[in-house]
Amino acid sequence: MSARIGPANVLAMAWRQMRRDLKAGDVRILLAALVLAVVAVTAVGFVTDRAERALAIEANRLLGGDAVVRGDSPIAAEIEQAAASAGLRRTHTVELNTMISVARAAAGAGNAAGEPRLQLGDLRALGDGFPLRGAFTIADAQGVERVASGVPAPGTAWLSRAGADTLDARIGDLVTVGELQLQLAALVVAEPDAALDYFNVAPKVFVNLDDLPATGLVQEGSRIRYRLVVAGEAASVERFVAATRPALARGQRLETVADARPEVRSALDRASRFLGLAALVSVVLAAVAVAMAARRHSERHLSGTAVMRCLGASQSTLAGIHIGELVLLGLLASTVGVAVAFVLQWGIGAWLEPVLGMAIPPAGWLPAVQGYGVGLLVLLAFGAPPVLALRRVPALRVLRRDLDPTEPSAWLVALAGLGGLAALLWWKSGSVEVGTAMLVGLVATFAVLAALAWGLIVVLRRLRSRLRGSLRYGLANVSRRPATSIAQVSSLGLGLMALLLLTFVRTDLLDRWQLQLAAEAPNRFIINVQDDQVDDVRGFIAAQGLDAPTLYPMVRARLVEHNGEPVTGDDYASADESADDEEARRARRRADREFNLSMAAALREDNRVVAGDFWSAATPPVTPEISVEQGYAESLGWKIGDTVAFDIAGQRFVATLTSLRDVDWESFRPNFFVVASPGALDGFPASHITAVTVPPEQMRFTADLVGRFPNLTVIDIDAVLDQVRGTADQVSTVVEVVFWFSLGAGVLVLMAAVSASQDERLLEGGVMRTLGGSRRQLRLAQASEFAAIGLLSGLVAAIAASVLAGVVAEQAFDLPWEPNWGMAAAGGALGMVAALVAGLFATRRVLDAPPSVVLRELQS
Repeated sequence: MSARIGPANVLAMAWRQMRRDLKAGDVRILLAALVLAVVAVTAVGFVTDRAERALAIEANRLLGGDAVVRGDSPIAAEIEQAAASAGLRRTHTVELNTMISVARAAAGAGNAAGEPRLQLGDLRALGDGFPLRGAFTIADAQGVERVASGVPAPGTAWLSRAGADTLDARIGDLVTVGELQLQLAALVVAEPDAALDYFNVAPKVFVNLDDLPATGLVQEGSRIRYRLVVAGEAASVERFVAATRPALARGQRLETVADARPEVRSALDRASRFLGLAALVSVVLAAVAVAMAARRHSERHLSGTAVMRCLGASQSTLAGIHIGELVLLGLLASTVGVAVAFVLQWGIGAWLEPVLGMAIPPAGWLPAVQGYGVGLLVLLAFGAPPVLALRRVPALRVLRRDLDPTEPSAWLVALAGLGGLAALLWWKSGSVEVGTAMLVGLVATFAVLAALAWGLIVVLRRLRSRLRGSLRYGLANVSRRPATSIAQVSSLGLGLMALLLLTFVRTDLLDRWQLQLAAEAPNRFIINVQDDQVDDVRGFIAAQGLDAPTLYPMVRARLVEHNGEPVTGDDYASADESADDEEARRARRRADREFNLSMAAALREDNRVVAGDFWSAATPPVTPEISVEQGYAESLGWKIGDTVAFDIAGQRFVATLTSLRDVDWESFRPNFFVVASPGALDGFPASHITAVTVPPEQMRFTADLVGRFPNLTVIDIDAVLDQVRGTADQVSTVVEVVFWFSLGAGVLVLMAAVSASQDERLLEGGVMRTLGGSRRQLRLAQASEFAAIGLLSGLVAAIAASVLAGVVAEQAFDLPWEPNWGMAAAGGALGMVAALVAGLFATRRVLDAPPSVVLRELQS
């Protein structure tokens, strides 16, 4: 009759069993595997959390704050009160277009100032405290650059370096804006928000907000842009954003770093996805290690459980004891792992701060909570199935050790474990695409690994009789233990695949950033080139020793109809103006404002048709057609075959949408959301735009070009490129640190997984030593076994990682991908070496300890 024991007694027995197992060393492998898994997951979570918040703060330097409210009228008091209630720091700026005049200051008494130079420019009046994030970099008369400590002092002005080139201005010159004359005190080399929209720059003059009334420019009818800039704790900013969006009036908009240039958004988004992928890999490695270690743990408890069955223990009691031990073990391992991870991330953070050149926010508690959750969930999901099988151990196991327990319900637990893993993958990846691709890749890789492992076993069984010596014995071990071999090949292959996937994606990501931000990227945009100036401007640029540029027509237009129905921004207004409805707000802005149309006979390499057909350059269409950027069309609800009408300076332009394009905005070349077929825009008022790369030594290029063609506007984006390069460099550094940390933690977890299945080898090694086998024979036998397992695991892992990397790169990271079979081969070889080294290290005891000791420990 089975003995019934109360829950408290079962928990007490589970505690005593865990203490005994820890003392005897029976669960040390499982504990080590779980601690390493929690350390990997939690430390990556800590580092990722701190890095993402640091990068977000750093990216907000591109705004001058954490959020900006823009409007064509003064910002309402209610919005400012909302910022004050959230405890945010705040400041104001005012922007407007005006004529800027620069003249040489008088050299002394009686000397007249030089002839003034006049240019339409952008006046920015800055309030005290701006910027709240980042800083201006300014240069003095000697060209020495420094970080500005504030805004221009009253009575002085700063001028953008590009504007100074255009106006041929020098420090000390007199700058006139409206009715106010100011002294030029510095040139702005880099400004906080230059990378948000670099087509609204040049030339810029920066003044103190207190000087604005004296200019006389603020009057009825002036087109003034008001900005409220706020900064503070992330949670406070989020509350402000959520409260402010519904209160915005027409003509107002709320900007965050999500509204930055596509190059900046893309770098931050891809970095976030990569960090999610690193955390995801840690979850996979944790599952592999814990599953293997729990299998060993259950095998070592078979005999003891059989004795308890003989003494009358019920199945529920046995299940309670073993599951209780797992829970206690999970809490212990998770606590140790979280503590170690906290120390590690503190050290990594201290090292990263000087490397990145910015302060890194302290760690939050969420990664620690996630560490506990991942540790316990992985342990129960992948450790419970083999442990649950212990409750069905037959009492005859005491006499016959070849009887293994069977537990049908373990399959249900295993399925639940797979569901738990799927949830973990989706959660930790932060991306449905990455999580789904990873899950499908894991299942497919596991199936292929298991099938190939079984095939290897069948082949080795047939070849065993033809082999001799240690090689025969070692390879025979693979076929003698089919379940163990399949488990090892599958677990090792999955772990290697996860690490190789991380390596491949990291390489593609960094290569992409380095390529897009190459030194030869265009650094001057030239706009407002008229039709009759195209050839002359092209010739002038070629005469400067630069490559002859392509000039693209640019026509200002406003959307008025879609499929015959009138269109306004209100048609895209969302019923829910919450922070999560960014697409509706973006569509509304696009429908309300003017934007640029262009024409093209053929596509450049940075444009790719993803739907429909692009017209042929040889036979352009008879009726107007347009090709639209895919995201732009989706936000406005446009589809292939739709008819769209635009208003161009009072004239109507109607065209049919025939193709959708994927645009590489990171190319830093002129690109357009809407491109019309050749000749479609002929007769409409147009100007032209181009981009060129000007070497640093050609400092007079802008001044000479504008001197020859005064109507042109030359936009110097060197400062923008420097900002984007700086952001990408910081993101790259974070990616590198997380990658190497994940790789190191992964190798340790894999070693724990390999070590978790060594008892049978130790037992057989002890028998061989007893029968007179030499250390050399035993080592060669073990090496051949581990090499076979590692070779198969590494080969499949390399192929699977290459394929999965292509899916993840193209679908989740939007990166062009080509298989790197050289790296895959190297990865496969490293997998074999890793399995060989880890296996030989795990079984080193059999060579060092007396055979009697090994046999006694393993049989007890």
